[in-house]
Amino acid sequence: MNEYLISRQTRKTSVNPFIKSIYTADPSAHVWSDGRLYVYASRDLDGMPTSQINFKTMDQYHAFSTDDMVNWIDEGEIIQARDLNWGVEGYMWAPDAAFKSGKYYFYFPHTSAEPWNDNWKIGVAISDNPTTGFEDAGYIVGAGGHALIDPSVFIDDDDQAYLYYGGGAHGYQVKLNPDMISLKTNPEEIIGLDDFHEAAWVFKRENKYYLTYSDNYSGNNRLKYAMSDTPMGPWKSMGIYLNSVGLETSHGSVVKYKGEWYAFYHSNDLSGSNVLRSICFDVLKFNSDGTIVPVIPTREGAVRLDTDVVLDDEQMISVKTAKDAEIIVGSIIQDDRSFFNSVLSGFNLFGSTVKFNNVNGFDGGNVNIGFYYSTPEKLAKLRLIVNDENISVINFPFTGGTHTYDGYSNITVKMNPNKNNNVQLIGGNGAIILEAITTQKLR
Repeated sequence: MNEYLISRQTRKTSVNPFIKSIYTADPSAHVWSDGRLYVYASRDLDGMPTSQINFKTMDQYHAFSTDDMVNWIDEGEIIQARDLNWGVEGYMWAPDAAFKSGKYYFYFPHTSAEPWNDNWKIGVAISDNPTTGFEDAGYIVGAGGHALIDPSVFIDDDDQAYLYYGGGAHGYQVKLNPDMISLKTNPEEIIGLDDFHEAAWVFKRENKYYLTYSDNYSGNNRLKYAMSDTPMGPWKSMGIYLNSVGLETSHGSVVKYKGEWYAFYHSNDLSGSNVLRSICFDVLKFNSDGTIVPVIPTREGAVRLDTDVVLDDEQMISVKTAKDAEIIVGSIIQDDRSFFNSVLSGFNLFGSTVKFNNVNGFDGGNVNIGFYYSTPEKLAKLRLIVNDENISVINFPFTGGTHTYDGYSNITVKMNPNKNNNVQLIGGNGAIILEAITTQKLR
């Protein structure tokens, strides 16, 4: 059975958005020494009345990783506002990460007090691991201020680290001390940029430095870039590399992985909402003079695997099927078109609820919960509750029809060790046929 379950999780062609189970934005892409590409993202939290969803409620940063640009692992939550001993609820906006001297640094904008837009700080959390164990280290004294958000850290070949941040038409650049959490020099305003708004990001290619950012184009921010011979300018504006993708904000990062350059960004293709975004990527090309070839967003096929995905059928997976469910509101139906034969139905009904008890959390900590399903809806949703804690709303995108059993959504959460967990799913937001859930210990 494990081989079948893993086959439902994998694919051979990339898609955009590449994370659909939850809403994510502001992707920060990095390649670490383990050979994987990691993306650190902010989260647009769903599950409340539409009128209450806005950027103020953003929280619960997540990380994702891949080794083939097609199949992604949800690495789980990095940090959230309640983990800090400073700041207010929510307001966890576009993050970044860096690695130096054996430590991983996670940078994030967070407001420390009301009025919220006057009190932005650049927070830092530190860990020995790229995705777990981050602890609040406070904020960088001397950085931040009115509308000054979106930190980006670049470490040059000489090991000098630089911090870039800004918003409200003002961007700043500054050297960091070796401790990565204090300023070596005074921040200086970045000049030479055309219509800077926010979302600074710096990378280096063939001895040229590139600074990408979003502009102020009304209602449809675009991603632009500038070039320089040094990491602090002078910067020369070079134009647009990604036109508006149809929503108010834009935020990008650029990284080289396995010989290819990639541009990461977010869109609202999944939700159609300005405040429920999803992260995407496309291949990035350069002209012979080093300028960027404008990116044309794709829906699928930016990366295609030439060989089959190698399945690890010894992976630790625990399965719960319809027969294991405690049905509070809903029903079990028989459908031989599903691998599991018995499936759960009725999630379109308000208040529909099923519960799985004695769910395996292995040795505890981060565990991935997978959902195997079909749906005729463009986008259906279930609320996930684990051990009586409201975790998240999970998206279940269209599979092709009620009996097209190829859907798979997932999220990584913290669980108790062994079979000391319960998982509850609440419907009322679209028709879903649920075949099974799995728990899976991350590598």
